[in-house]
Amino acid sequence: MNNSAIGKSWDEVRAELFTPQELKEMESRVKFMHDLAVARKKKGLSQRDLEKLCGVSQPVIARMEKGDVNAKIDTIMKILIALGGELTISF
Repeated sequence: MNNSAIGKSWDEVRAELFTPQELKEMESRVKFMHDLAVARKKKGLSQRDLEKLCGVSQPVIARMEKGDVNAKIDTIMKILIALGGELTISF
């Protein structure tokens, strides 16, 4: 039995399991999901309310907020616009 991960920090294990690119992608996805849920809640909207505003079904919104779906850009844009947001890309 190989216990090479025992005694290592989570950061060390993550660095062994994932490339820097994969880690950055995961961090960006988690930040987006968090920001989406926070923006919705700040506006006092339920997922059903947001569904009515943007036309994206509540189950899809829920999966996006949980990170269970890889949403298309047009779906993301519908939600962002309904929440009064905009897509910004920075390098």
